[in-house]
Amino acid sequence: MIPRLARALATAPVARQLVAGAALLAVVLTLLAAFTDVGLVRALLGAALGAAAAAVLARAARRTPDPAGTDSTGTDPAGADPAGADPAGADPAGADPAGADPAGADPAGADPAGADPAGATDADPVAAPRPGPAAAPVSGGAVTLGPAGVVTLARGVLVVAVATLIGLDGPGQVALVALALVAFGLDAVDGIVARRTGTASELGARFDMETDALLLLVLSVHVAIASHLWWAPALGLLRYAFVGAARVLPWLQGSLPVRRSAKVVAALQGVVLIAAAAGLLPGTIGHAVLAVALAALLWSFGTSVVWLWRAADEHPVRWRAAGAALLTTVCAALVALILVLPGDPVNIVPAAFLRLPIEIVLGVAVLALLPGRARRITGAVAGLLLAVVGLLKLFDLGFVIFLDRPFDPVADWVLIGNAQEFLRGTLGPAGAVLVAVLAGVLAVGLLVATALAVVRLAGLAARHRRVALPGAAALGTVWLVVWAVVGAQLVPGVPVAAADGVTQLRDRAVGIPAAIADQRSFASELAEDAYADVPGDQLLGALRGKDVVFAVVESYGRTALEDPEMAPRTTALLDDSDRRLDDAGFDSRSGFLTSPISGGGSWLAHATLFSGLRIDDQRRHDALVTSDRLTLVRAFRDAGWETTAVMPGTTRAWPEADFYGHQRVHAFDGLDYQGPPFSWSPMPDQYALSAFSRLEHDRTDRGPLMAEIALTSSHAPWTPVPPMLGWDEVGDGSVYAPYADDQRTFESIFAGDPDAIREDYLRSTEYALEATLGWIERFGDDDLVVVMLGDHQPASVVTGAAASRDVPVSIITRDPEVLDRIDDWDWSAGLRPPPAAPVWPMDAFRDRFLDAYGQPIPAGR
Repeated sequence: MIPRLARALATAPVARQLVAGAALLAVVLTLLAAFTDVGLVRALLGAALGAAAAAVLARAARRTPDPAGTDSTGTDPAGADPAGADPAGADPAGADPAGADPAGADPAGADPAGADPAGATDADPVAAPRPGPAAAPVSGGAVTLGPAGVVTLARGVLVVAVATLIGLDGPGQVALVALALVAFGLDAVDGIVARRTGTASELGARFDMETDALLLLVLSVHVAIASHLWWAPALGLLRYAFVGAARVLPWLQGSLPVRRSAKVVAALQGVVLIAAAAGLLPGTIGHAVLAVALAALLWSFGTSVVWLWRAADEHPVRWRAAGAALLTTVCAALVALILVLPGDPVNIVPAAFLRLPIEIVLGVAVLALLPGRARRITGAVAGLLLAVVGLLKLFDLGFVIFLDRPFDPVADWVLIGNAQEFLRGTLGPAGAVLVAVLAGVLAVGLLVATALAVVRLAGLAARHRRVALPGAAALGTVWLVVWAVVGAQLVPGVPVAAADGVTQLRDRAVGIPAAIADQRSFASELAEDAYADVPGDQLLGALRGKDVVFAVVESYGRTALEDPEMAPRTTALLDDSDRRLDDAGFDSRSGFLTSPISGGGSWLAHATLFSGLRIDDQRRHDALVTSDRLTLVRAFRDAGWETTAVMPGTTRAWPEADFYGHQRVHAFDGLDYQGPPFSWSPMPDQYALSAFSRLEHDRTDRGPLMAEIALTSSHAPWTPVPPMLGWDEVGDGSVYAPYADDQRTFESIFAGDPDAIREDYLRSTEYALEATLGWIERFGDDDLVVVMLGDHQPASVVTGAAASRDVPVSIITRDPEVLDRIDDWDWSAGLRPPPAAPVWPMDAFRDRFLDAYGQPIPAGR
């Protein structure tokens, strides 16, 4: 029964043999899914790879000439290859009519890489198939792979299965090595079967060669992932590079003499890759062996190229073909990159780019069917829309990096002006103009380049619609299965079945009306203020005679207290500060506030804290500061306090001070600092606090003081950080000069070692807390009340993905009555709020604070 079935399969037409191969692949993938970590996504991708390979093989079979010499596709009688190979039907790289291997295969039927007749793998330069009959075997008038081809088909199934195991360890790694060994072993079998049955054919030989090459490529990719060697795929890609080079340099299509060294190099590649995949070449030894294998392969390729150069009478270069291929590749890469690029920098990892965009599938199908003029117009419009998607993604990346939120096209355009002012301050007027011009040129260039790229690719799809349309249908089916049935994600939050372009345009179309509606809603919120008409003498009466300081610590978030790596040091510092402040007569209560922003945008957090409204974008901020909304600062001023602000990071005019109610503002220029900056922070926090004492707190001619102090030492990039000095050593700040080495830019936090960056953040936060709490211990008195809080969490490079926006807040004082007023807040004793401490929105603080220390406003007022 089994021998009869094997004989029937060996002589069946190619179509039936491919069906049998598909059945075998289904069985293998099912077994892998049961015993390894091959999930449905990998299995579907394997099935897609198998379907693509089957389509290529079926196409090659249709182009194979019959025994009479008539090409089944209707091309010339010799069955010449469409790529322009010679009349003998040689490989597209142009092997000689005898079928000799350009890499040095011997006439006895050696492997294309010059391996022995037993069928070692091919890895050396491109070559024609093993010599044999010019036509493939036939069965009932239909082309068949023959007995040897069926063995090669089984090897191909195993290669596809190996591809689904790339990057896996444990059982997946064991299965990968086992299947690869079987595939390499069968390479010897198909050669023996072909010679014994007399059924060697050009189709079978080419099929065998491509199977060998694909196996080496798959193994090299796996080794690259497992060993973290970016150059390892070169072991599998050099053969394909030679094929491409031969199309541009026709003299590379000549035949080569037999070289035993080529056989040795070919065998070496397979042995080394399997050993590396099995983990038998660990660490430096493995890297060295792989490097030797790659060097040997480069030497073998180089030897072949030199021999072909010397053997050729002329050395033409097909510049036009090379330019066209390169341009098409660049166009395809641009379109694909825009569609698969994640909008969150946390997700920019290699696996995130392994996605199937539905826009490509639909675009190929639609554009391939349109007539010329309509296709070009549609392609150009689609390209412009795609460029807009790309620009939106770039804006999203920038905003997520700096503000931990996506770009809002309605609210955030005003920030372009702020960015221009920042560039003018850091690069000068000329530098700012140059950057603006370059940004404009790049934006216009992307629009034009993407439109032209889509038009070019549309023409290619139309010229090859007999391939494009079935391919689009197959990929569309895969996309639907992955999207509707699996919802698979190789990277959390990044679906394999991608629809980024559609999603971006949909979200913006929906978001713009929503943003406009939010703007109207915010106008109503501004107009409704329960404290708008409260007389000053009814505000903050419980704090009369107190100096109230709001110390806002940059980037001080919940992560600093609860991250397993940071918490031990931060909590130890706070606990020690609790003991020292207790010895000085101070007590404290702490909780959490949820900031409206994260990663950056401190001014929005300040606006939220003092206004009692959620200010999470620039549009709301601009509307707020042009209103008459009562802020906490103005409430203190109206109640009789002197109000001041210490703003070390403010280097230009700050008209918003009038809105907040600050009577005096000590910006950078007014703090008389003579020391160096510390990356973004213009001065150390200890100096800013010392200057506050000198300029405001220590004055004897003042009344009760309300101060807002922005502490900047814990601002990214969080290094360098000076040591704490004696308070009497601070002086004019020049003492800090020896500690200001290793200046960095804000952007450096996204390019450095994450562990080192987190350590920098922790050290800077420790310094900011130590300076603030040390100032309270040294300069605090019975009339001092300090509200110490963070403005927002640090960037995601520190917190990780999906972190909360909570920040700690503490009220510190010697007066127990001040703390008694907030007993109903249920805040925890001490400077360190536990994880279960109450959490309020930051915009709730103003009203809670005014209610606690003034006359509560009746509900509904």
